[in-house]
Amino acid sequence: MSGSPAAGVPARHPAEGRTAGRPGVRTLRPYALRCEHRTTPLGIDGPAPRLSWRLASGLRGDDPVAYRVRVAEHAGELEDGGRPLWDTGRVADPGATAVDYAGPPLPGRTRFHWRVSVWPAGPDAPAEADSWFETGFTRAEEWRAVWISRGPCPVDVMDAPTEGEFALDDHGLAPCPLLRRSFTAPAGARGRVHVSARGLYELRLNGERVGDAELAPGWTDYRRRVQYQTYDVGALLRDGENVLAATVADGWWSGFVGFEPRRAGAHYGSSPQFLAELHLTGPDGRSSVVATDGTWRTGTGAIRHADLLKGECHDLRHAVDGWELPGFDDSGWPGALVAETDHRLLVASADEPVRAMTELRPCSVERVLPGTHVVDFGQNLAGRVRLRVRRLAAGARVVIRHAEVLDGSGRLYTANLRTAAATDVLVGDGREHIVFEPRFTYHGFRYAEITGVPELSGSDVVAVALHSDTPWAGEFDCSDAELRRLHDCVAWGQRSNFVSVPTDCPQRDERLGWLADAQVFLPTAALNADVAAFFTKWLRDVDDARTPEGGFTNVAPRLVGVDDEGAPGWADAGVIIPWHLYRVYDDPRFLARSLEAMCAWVDLIHRHNPDLVWRHRVGPHFSDWLAPGTPTPREVVATAYFAHSARLTARAAEVLGRTDAGERHHRLADDIRRTFAERFVTAEESGDGLSVRIAGDTQTGYLLALAFELLPAALVDAAARRLAALIESAGPALLTGFLGVALAAPVLDAHGRADLAHALLLRDEVPSWRFPLRHGATTVWERWDGWTPGAGFRAPSMNSFNHYALGSVGEWLYRGVAGLDQTPDSTGYRKLRIRPRPGGLRHASARYESVRGTVTVTWERHDGRIALRILVPPGATAEVYLPTTDPGSVRESGVVPRPDDPHVGFVSAGSDHVLYRVSSGAYRFTAAHPPVDGPGRRPSEPAAKPSFARSYEEDTP
Repeated sequence: MSGSPAAGVPARHPAEGRTAGRPGVRTLRPYALRCEHRTTPLGIDGPAPRLSWRLASGLRGDDPVAYRVRVAEHAGELEDGGRPLWDTGRVADPGATAVDYAGPPLPGRTRFHWRVSVWPAGPDAPAEADSWFETGFTRAEEWRAVWISRGPCPVDVMDAPTEGEFALDDHGLAPCPLLRRSFTAPAGARGRVHVSARGLYELRLNGERVGDAELAPGWTDYRRRVQYQTYDVGALLRDGENVLAATVADGWWSGFVGFEPRRAGAHYGSSPQFLAELHLTGPDGRSSVVATDGTWRTGTGAIRHADLLKGECHDLRHAVDGWELPGFDDSGWPGALVAETDHRLLVASADEPVRAMTELRPCSVERVLPGTHVVDFGQNLAGRVRLRVRRLAAGARVVIRHAEVLDGSGRLYTANLRTAAATDVLVGDGREHIVFEPRFTYHGFRYAEITGVPELSGSDVVAVALHSDTPWAGEFDCSDAELRRLHDCVAWGQRSNFVSVPTDCPQRDERLGWLADAQVFLPTAALNADVAAFFTKWLRDVDDARTPEGGFTNVAPRLVGVDDEGAPGWADAGVIIPWHLYRVYDDPRFLARSLEAMCAWVDLIHRHNPDLVWRHRVGPHFSDWLAPGTPTPREVVATAYFAHSARLTARAAEVLGRTDAGERHHRLADDIRRTFAERFVTAEESGDGLSVRIAGDTQTGYLLALAFELLPAALVDAAARRLAALIESAGPALLTGFLGVALAAPVLDAHGRADLAHALLLRDEVPSWRFPLRHGATTVWERWDGWTPGAGFRAPSMNSFNHYALGSVGEWLYRGVAGLDQTPDSTGYRKLRIRPRPGGLRHASARYESVRGTVTVTWERHDGRIALRILVPPGATAEVYLPTTDPGSVRESGVVPRPDDPHVGFVSAGSDHVLYRVSSGAYRFTAAHPPVDGPGRRPSEPAAKPSFARSYEEDTP
C-alpha cells in the first residue's frame, strides 16, 4: 500500500541523523543479512548458499572498500582467533553485497552462524553484523520417514454426508484425513521437524500449531519436485508423552485445479499423503527420530471436505475433541497406509510460505433477508473469512459465499467464478462460542454473503488476507489521490495473486501460473516487494514444465489439459524473467540456472522458423491478449519476441562468460532484427517528413518494435511519432492488452513523450486505469471494460476483477513519476538514475529497499521551484536529472554546487534538465521550475500508511 512521507519530507534512511556534530565519524554498517534471499532460513539444501547484506551510512561517500565473511557451526568461532568453517579473509571489492559460500561441504540438519565485516575507506575498524541459517537434508538417502495416507476415501462409500451436511455436486470430495503419533521426549529436548505433503498439511504438536505456513507445502509439479518445510519445535515439546498430529487436504495434489471440470487426480494424485520426520536431541546429546510410517493412526474429524476452488465444510457433529493431545485413545483408529518410500523428489523450500498477512474488518454489514447478510470488507483480496458464531444448533448450517462484486440488486455476482463454488459451510452440533475459519482453501473476494446467522455485527467477522510472504520493499506517494489509489490497486493485485505461484487471478476456476502475466508484471512486482526467493522457487516450476523438445510452456506448474506449446510473449518469460531478476538482485545465479533453457528455447524457435519469422511451433497464439483495438498481427508479436529473447539470451551468456553462446545469439538477434524490418516495416518520405508503418499499424506493434530495439536508427523517431499519433487519436488512450500495456509509459518516456504517458494516467474513460477506480475498483481488472454503466458485466467466461497484468504501469510510477531508476548497464541499483517526470503533479516520492540498501526520491514543486531530495546507498552512485531550464538556479543543500565537491559533480545541461552525478549519501537539490496547474493533494489530506506485516522496515537498523 502507498505510504510515503508527506510531500516535501524525505523518507528517513536508517542511518540519517545519527552523526550530527561528529564530523569524520564513520557510520557505514551492514544490515538485513540474508541467506538465499531469506532471513535466517531453516532447512536449506543448496551446497553453496548465497550470503548477502545491505549497507547504511549517514555520511556522503561513506562507501565500502572491502568485506570479510566467516561461517562457523558455533558463534564463538566467528571471533578473531576462532577457527571458522570458512573465512574469505579480507576481500577488496567495493561493489560487493553478497558472496556464495565456497567452503567445505555443509553437513545436513545443522545450524551455521555467519558474520560479515565491512571496511570503509580510511583507518576505521570494520562494521560487523551476524546471522544464521540451517541446512536440511543433503541427500535423499538421509530420510527415514515414508509417505503415509488414509487411503482413498470416496464420499459415497466412507463417511457419507448425513442429513443436513453440505455436499458439492457429488464431486467426490472426501473428509480430510487426520494422522497422529504419540512419542516420548526427555525434558529439555530440542527438536526439528521436516514436513511435507502431497496435498496440504497443518501440523500440531501437543495441540499447538507448528509454524504459520498456510497452504503448505506449496504448489509444484509433484511429478518432478515436492517441497518440504523445517520447523523448530523445541518450545512445544513436553517431558513425557507428546503427540504429533496432522490434518491433510487435497490441495493442488488431488483437488480441483484450473478450469478443467475434473479433480486434480487427473493431474497428480487421487488422495492426499503426508510425510514428517522429527529429530529430537536431549540435554545429554542423545538423539532420536519420530517419522511417519505404518504405526501412525488415522481417522477423520470435523472437516468433511476442503478444496481450493469448491470451498471447505466443517461439520462439528463429526469433531473428535482432543485427538491432537496426549492421552487421547486412538486404539479404534486404523493404522496409516504406507503410500511410498521414495524421497528423490523432495527438496527444501526455496521461498517463504504463504502466510496470513493481514486482517480486514468490514466496512458494512447489511441484512438482505432474514438470516442472510452481505458483508463488504472494502477491499478485493485473496483469503478467507473468520466468523464468530455464538451458538449453532445441531444440524444447523452457516453458509459463506464469496464474490468480488455485487450485481445490480446488491447481491453477490458469482457468474465470473465459473465452476469455482467458493463456498464455506459450518454445520453445528449445539455448542456455543464457535470460531469458524477454513484452513485449506482460499477465495478471491471483497464481499461475503453469510446465511444462517440471525444477527451479525461487524465485530463477528473478519477477512484474513493470504499471500506468499514477500517482504514489502517499495512505497510510492504523489499529490494525485487517484494515482495513489491506482498504486494501492496494483499492490493488492500482487498480494492476491502471489500465492505459492504467480497466478492470473485468485477467484475463478483457474488460478494458474501464466507466464505472460508474470513477465509483464515482474518489473512492478520487484519494486513493490522483495520477490527474489519467490521467483527462485517459481523459475524451478518453469524449468520443470519444459517440454521434451526444450520449449517453455504457457503455465507453470504444468497441468494436463493446458497446452504444452508456449505462445509468443508467454513462453518467452523463461528468458525475460531470469534476466530481469539478475538486473534487480545482482545475482548471476538466476542466469546460470536458466541459461541452458534460454538457449534451448531460442534455438527451438529458430529450428522451426529458419526464415526468422516466427510462424511455426506455437500452440495457442494469444497475441496481445484482451487488447480492445485492432489485433496486432500474430507474426509481428511472435517475431518481435523471438528477437528479444535471442538478445537477452546473448546478454545472459556474456554475463556468465559464455562468449561462444553470446556471440551466436547476438548474431541471431541481429538477423531477426533485420528480418523484422524487412518483412513488417515500411517507410516513405512525404511533405511532412519520414513516415513509418509497422504491419497492422497498432499501438502494440510500435511498442514492441521500439522497446525491443528492432528498427533501424533512421526510423526510430518516425516510429515513435506514429505511436504517439495512434495514442492521441484514440483519446489519448491505450488500445493495448497484456503485452503492450507494460511497455507504453516507458517507451513514450524514452522517446520524449512523458507528457503523453501522464495523459494516459489522467484518462478516466474506457479504456483507462481511472475508469475502474471511479467505479469502486480496489484491484486492477482483467479487462479495461470488465463492467461499464451501459453494458454491465462483460462475458463471465473471462472477466476477473483482480488481475495484475494491466497493473504493470506500476513500474512507471516508481521509475517515471517519482524518478527512481537504475541505468541500463547497472545491476542491483549500483548506478542509480534519478529522473522525475512531474507532469501535472505537485509532488511525488518513492522509497525502495534495494539489495544495496535504501533508495529514496522525494520531489515537490512550490512557488516556481522544485525541491528534490534523494538518498543513495553506500557503494552506489547516481545520475541526477533536475527538471529545470535554468542551470544557474541549481542549489544543493542551499548552496551552488562547487566544482571541487567530491560528491556532487556537474555533467551537462539539456534543454529541459541539468545533469549531476553524486556519490552515496543524502542530498537536497533545488532549482527553478515553472508553476504547475494540475491534480494535487490538499494539504489537509494525509498520506496513507502501510498496513501489511513484514515490511522492509523490520530489516533496517
